[in-house]
Amino acid sequence: MQDGLTRTARIAGIGGYLPEHVITNADLERMVDTSDEWITKRTGIKERRMVAEDESIVDLIERAGKGAMDDAGVSPEEIDLFVLATATVEQPIPSTAAIAQPRLGLTNAACFDVSAACSGFVYALNVGRQFIATGEAKNVLVIGAECLTRYLDWTDRATCVLLGDGAGAVVLQPAQPGDGILRIAWKTDGNYWDMIHMPGGGCRVPPHQPRVIEERLGYIKMRGNETFKVAVRALTEMSLKVLEQAGVTPADVDLFIPHQANIRIIQAVGARLGLPPEKVYTNLHKVGNTSSASIPLAMVDAIADGKLKRGDLLLSTAFGGGLTTASALIRY
Repeated sequence: MQDGLTRTARIAGIGGYLPEHVITNADLERMVDTSDEWITKRTGIKERRMVAEDESIVDLIERAGKGAMDDAGVSPEEIDLFVLATATVEQPIPSTAAIAQPRLGLTNAACFDVSAACSGFVYALNVGRQFIATGEAKNVLVIGAECLTRYLDWTDRATCVLLGDGAGAVVLQPAQPGDGILRIAWKTDGNYWDMIHMPGGGCRVPPHQPRVIEERLGYIKMRGNETFKVAVRALTEMSLKVLEQAGVTPADVDLFIPHQANIRIIQAVGARLGLPPEKVYTNLHKVGNTSSASIPLAMVDAIADGKLKRGDLLLSTAFGGGLTTASALIRY
């Protein structure tokens, strides 16, 4: 069940944070041409969180990161490396991890961002795991955080009903083979980069160009129907791949926590893996799609609900813009 590494990493602590402001489906009914019935049936989402006007992504990162360090029993000075997964940066330069570093008190840590959209947390988890496996780090802070509502077009009912804000964090520490992170599989297919994207505000269309505002290019765009089909196939294939690499079957999995994107996607993937509904954990009804924060936030809730316990075999799989896919098999 191990990939040849002499050691791996385990999740020693976990934390999460959601903004206080709740946006319900009823709120969206007053903003855009949609209904609670349509949103619930098509996505499974009932509400999502939104940052306040005086909040930013760094505030979310600070709350989640400090919670994970407290849970792990480590001080900020003991963190060697901080890897942040986000698609909604504080500003283009410098990295959001660097901006958040002083707030977290990480005086001895190297810090950088990972951009893999909804797969970002698993990507960052794999990066942190490798630094621990090589002995270059003993305590690694991995955070997935998003302020997606700042990039939403509230006239586009295909996207504005889906996305919410939040942050989830874990502290990784060394573990022996057979414990902690057993396998991670990841993949990117850039041929489909424009399936989920934000066309304005970058090098091709700089933020100061008038067309960014006039053509509404500074908002997240998504080809929903196509994304659904690709997501189900990719999540299933990547889940089976990581299980095969570890030499286990879906029946061995104690809990499946997929990226919380859409209830129909989650149910379709669970069915294809042959997992009973009680082994598939969801919390998207109350948080929506929080992209890279999705899996760690769901883990926090699963632990609180008694669904995820120490020693359980956890399978997590994500799919996001890029197109990126990633699966992690973890002995929690």
